[in-house]
Amino acid sequence: MPDALRPGVSVVVPVYRSDRTLAPLVDRVAAALASAPDWEILLVDDGSGGATWPTVQELAATHANVRGVRLSRNYGQHNALVAGLRAARFDTTVTIDDDLQNPPEEIPRLLARLDEGDLDVVYGVPEQAEQALWRRLAGRMSRRAMRSVLGMKSAPEVTSFRAFRTRLRDAFDGQLGTNVALDALLSWGTTRFGSVAVSHAPRTEGASNYTFGKLVRFMLDTTTGYSAVPLQVASIAGLVTALFGIVILVWAVGRPLVTGQSVPGFPFLASIIAIFSGVQLFTLGIIGEYLARMHFRIMSKPTYVVSETTDRSEDGQ
Repeated sequence: MPDALRPGVSVVVPVYRSDRTLAPLVDRVAAALASAPDWEILLVDDGSGGATWPTVQELAATHANVRGVRLSRNYGQHNALVAGLRAARFDTTVTIDDDLQNPPEEIPRLLARLDEGDLDVVYGVPEQAEQALWRRLAGRMSRRAMRSVLGMKSAPEVTSFRAFRTRLRDAFDGQLGTNVALDALLSWGTTRFGSVAVSHAPRTEGASNYTFGKLVRFMLDTTTGYSAVPLQVASIAGLVTALFGIVILVWAVGRPLVTGQSVPGFPFLASIIAIFSGVQLFTLGIIGEYLARMHFRIMSKPTYVVSETTDRSEDGQ
């Protein structure tokens, strides 16, 4: 990690099988940052294979402000973001996806919003997301759920298009395990979040790597990895079912005394067993998720491993 941060902007791009969009992305980012005091573009190849890394190398060779970082395998988008953030040299970092759906021309708006007020993180929230309906709904639900459980009340919505103070990385130095979420890590260092409305372009190349199942998995990993909310939900569910059981017991004992009618046996018993068994399995599942997180943290698996970089002065270790 660089020792001192200089005034300027580091644009971190997690790259995965996107060799066709990288050249126009670099050109458009360079044009958007023409008025910045200094800037760089960090292309982090997340184990893409194919033509992606040669494309990154070519761009780094022909553009003085472009640097490439290659991870040893596919670790995930947020792991790649952490790798790029730790390699950043300037005091402001911008993260942007490699698919050009977030127009680089919007970067100055994020930077201006970051400098306007007492903010440390600014999210670019799409005015109208150019995605399939299910993808928009799933993404919005997962982002708002994460915002709520992580306590990021001042951020109306969490997105992958961000501008923030690079010094926030000091809050999460060291190994973080394999399941990381950059937004959760940023919340460790600040509570000053903001947003600005930005445009959102339709995808022109490839397809999103985030399926509905992956979005749900990421949301579960984030909530159980950085929050105790699921355990609180399990506790509340247990309390509610216990109270429900007491009410049923009072009803089962009191009804024959008042009306003289007997309580239906098997249906009543089966429904009660199903309710309590479901709550117990749900609670055990939540506890199991936390135990799994502890297990993987104790194993000390690396968040990422850099296999090589385009920096001639660095050995990539």
